[in-house]
Amino acid sequence: MNSDYNRKTQYTTITKEYFADTHYGLLKLHPSASVMEIRRAYRELSKFYHPDTTDLPPEEAKQKFQRLNEAYGVLANPETRLKYDLQIGYSRWNVIQSPYDFSRANEYDSSKASYLDPSDRPLSAGELFALLLMGLTIFGCMILAFCLAWWRTSNI
Repeated sequence: MNSDYNRKTQYTTITKEYFADTHYGLLKLHPSASVMEIRRAYRELSKFYHPDTTDLPPEEAKQKFQRLNEAYGVLANPETRLKYDLQIGYSRWNVIQSPYDFSRANEYDSSKASYLDPSDRPLSAGELFALLLMGLTIFGCMILAFCLAWWRTSNI
């Protein structure tokens, strides 16, 4: 039980740090939150940040309330939410990715890519065999053409 709690707390901490500057962070939600959770969080925070009901300075309250409205507008609509999720790099499907290492930004290891450009990957045995057959066919056609040309010139 305790290890499960620690894992959940660690996950929540990492998630909060990662999504802190997003609309989800503004609403204090995880990106997998339901529409009802988004609406509930928006209502609670809008009461707190509304310029008429907050203790914050009017300009700051107005700015935060506008950001809150923008976040809710994006996340309440499923289409804009999907686009936004793609923009921030969040996937609703369980995808395990290692954190990006910025110190190795210029290095590219093509062997670890899930999709390799055809020019970046080694040829399979079947592809090598097909290339061999094509090469032999071209070579055979050239030999046949020279033989036919020689035979026709010798018969004239």
